[in-house]
Amino acid sequence: MSKDKFGCAVRRGVSMAAIAAALAVWGPASAQAPIDLSKWSPEYVRSIAGTQDYDTAADCGKVTPLDYRGRVTFWYQGAFEGDPDLLRQYYRDFFAEFRKTYPNIQLVDQALTYNDLLDKFRTALLGSAGPMVVRLQILGGVEFASKGYLQELKPEDIGLKTQDFWPGAMKSNTWKGKTYGVPTNNETMALIWNADLFKRAGLDPEKPPETWDDVVRYSKQIKEKTGVAGYGLVARKNAGNTPYRFMPQLWAYGGGAFDEASANPNYSQIEINSAASKRALQASYDMFVRDKSVPVSALTNQQADNQPLFLAGQLAMMISHPSDYDVMQDLKKKATGSDAQTAQNVIDNMRYGLIPKGPDGRRAVVFGGSNMHILKPEYVDGGKVDQPAAKALVCFWTSPEWSLKMAYAGSNPGNLNGFKTKWMKERLENIKFLDVTTSMLPYGVPFPTIPETPEIMNIIVPDMLQNALTGTMTVDQAAEDAAKKIKNVMSGNKL
Repeated sequence: MSKDKFGCAVRRGVSMAAIAAALAVWGPASAQAPIDLSKWSPEYVRSIAGTQDYDTAADCGKVTPLDYRGRVTFWYQGAFEGDPDLLRQYYRDFFAEFRKTYPNIQLVDQALTYNDLLDKFRTALLGSAGPMVVRLQILGGVEFASKGYLQELKPEDIGLKTQDFWPGAMKSNTWKGKTYGVPTNNETMALIWNADLFKRAGLDPEKPPETWDDVVRYSKQIKEKTGVAGYGLVARKNAGNTPYRFMPQLWAYGGGAFDEASANPNYSQIEINSAASKRALQASYDMFVRDKSVPVSALTNQQADNQPLFLAGQLAMMISHPSDYDVMQDLKKKATGSDAQTAQNVIDNMRYGLIPKGPDGRRAVVFGGSNMHILKPEYVDGGKVDQPAAKALVCFWTSPEWSLKMAYAGSNPGNLNGFKTKWMKERLENIKFLDVTTSMLPYGVPFPTIPETPEIMNIIVPDMLQNALTGTMTVDQAAEDAAKKIKNVMSGNKL
């Protein structure tokens, strides 16, 4: 494994096996995409960055005239605890630029936290008090489309092309052959480690764990040698952070909730209680219970709780976005005295690498992100949707420019043309470790595109982890219990 200009461990290029797997999962639409997946590598991404200019106002003006007078209400996941200040600035810039471009459209926006958005949205829909437009995390769209809450909406409706977006992301907007949303961004994460703690524990400071079994071993060795938690396990209930960090482990071991990691999943067979899935759960059990090498607070932690631990030199490894480097810089500004020196030492020793493989060489990461949706009028507060105003907002956010800018610090643009903008070239130069998470895209696995996915991922998977880690159930019992719960949910029964 070579290093980038920041000393970051990263593979140069993606293996042909990874490309073949990605093409199988993402589908033939990638052949008509504005970027060439078969050439995917950090070098290729750099070669296309800054090669094309876009005029967002002119492009969206073809969808909704710039002098249009109207009103649109909008809910979205905002920038909150754990996000870098840079993201907050881009949110401010986006809304200011939209209002400047469409001065006669009254935009009423409401930011919600990741964990509150789905629950509040569900409640609002029951009372026909929803917004006209909502930006939902990638696992939410099919749930609401299947229940009839969303209008059909495809990229062509806002002047774009379906081929401009990752096929894997478009799957999350598709229900029974119809499209109900447009992707804004696509997330893949990486393994982050503290090279100084690795060295103090007798590990190669520039070599991350290659497999998940290595993660367990490294975590134990770090705890024994330094007294510091080795791996930032996240197992909080009803929090998206948990499946985003556990599912790559589950898939790498060859497991899954269903067969979602296969090229052509049909979700007909529950796999959460397979032998492979149990091996993945056992690895988490071994770290938390047997070795006690992860934070005691893992049962209630989100990634935002791991960040200050990492910065304080009390955590050696975690899974997250490139934006965590910026988060560390922001948090360091608040530190004083010896804490500030410790923080700077951690930042200097911060490294990023590919998420580990499973025993059989499988590597996986959640293909995440968010999508823009327009509601049906009967579920909107006031019973009316201003279609031109709603489409103007969706067009603006999913444009090459803002698709890139709103993913600037920690994600990838949903619109593939975003990779060709001058802002992509700029961020490649300014954001440490972006190459690594971008390199993980071909290993991305979309969550199951079924209505029950939010409940499975946000409730059942964390429950399974909690049952095993707290000793309420054995690993076998916890996995079998999760399988029964998934079967009940799939049968239409409530937990």
